[in-house]
Amino acid sequence: MRILPCLVLFAVLGGCATKYQEMGFTGGVAAQQVTADTWRIQSRGNAYTGAATVQDYVLLKAAEITQSAGGTHFQIVSSADASRASTFVTPGTSTTTLVGNQAFTTTSPGSVDTVIRPGQDVYIKVLKLPPATPAAPGLYSAAEIIQFVGSRVQRPS
Repeated sequence: MRILPCLVLFAVLGGCATKYQEMGFTGGVAAQQVTADTWRIQSRGNAYTGAATVQDYVLLKAAEITQSAGGTHFQIVSSADASRASTFVTPGTSTTTLVGNQAFTTTSPGSVDTVIRPGQDVYIKVLKLPPATPAAPGLYSAAEIIQFVGSRVQRPS
């Protein structure tokens, strides 16, 4: 019986996908400065958040950090999948009812559910390129990421 209240709590707390927000209990995105021009961006989602959404959060946060640091572009130095999988096992039940001399048994099978919470850890290097300088391959324009990725990111109300 202790499992039911826990499942209800998880359903209420994780009832929708993680929004673009500071890192919290249900996920989000965070940035920490590592050196003068290098940042670590971390993003975590809940079971209702897609991997592409978590990647969008990382790119958008990297672009925002780049602009706030006075940069125009950023380069992804390294990236790691930080997704986590959890397995929940619900036991089966059997109920036997006696009616006269006959016994009737009702059985409900258990279940095994796997939940994947996507995550991404990225290190970026902030760059300030002169205007009209074509971006080299592997460099991302912060302004373009904010324009294109920012328009599809779900933010808290």
